[in-house]
Amino acid sequence: MRLAMGPDGRIAPDVRAKAPGRGAWIGANRAALETALAKGQLKGALARAFKTGQFEIPENLPELLESALERSTLDRLGLEARGGTLLTGSEKIETAARQDDLNMLLHAADAGRDGCAKLDQAWRVGSDREGENIRGLILPVDRQGLSVALGRQNVVHIGITDKRAAARVSHSLNRWLHFVSSDKVENGAEKSVA
Repeated sequence: MRLAMGPDGRIAPDVRAKAPGRGAWIGANRAALETALAKGQLKGALARAFKTGQFEIPENLPELLESALERSTLDRLGLEARGGTLLTGSEKIETAARQDDLNMLLHAADAGRDGCAKLDQAWRVGSDREGENIRGLILPVDRQGLSVALGRQNVVHIGITDKRAAARVSHSLNRWLHFVSSDKVENGAEKSVA
């Protein structure tokens, strides 16, 4: 993830790597970042990267980064929804899964276990991988957050049908999931995107 230094010397997250000016890249999860921030190690590393000590690191930088990564991922899902590469609704997703037309399966954090298990099984059957531990990924966001991001009502499950769309979502999602603590995320699998 990129951190950018603004003209006022304030450090801010730049998860899309588009902000002008000097930037520094970090590859830490939230716990490591909080530790580095508390011990002053982040300040030293950024002073070397920016070649100056004249900057201000916000105390809530970990929260800002997590929020920016979540927003980036939800925005990506919204773009895929508008592009027609994303399915919502259990019946549509189950049909696509059984026809082997699904490249990624996502579940809201508050999705029911039965609904998740049913779609996971349909995905395994459709992709001819019964007996394997293939299942959708449970996101660290609830159905309300997904519904707002997609501009639809009651989004509990998401299926992505296009392989390139799944890769785009996976890139953004992996960055977010790497950053958040592991106790918030239940690991899952994707069909064709690592």
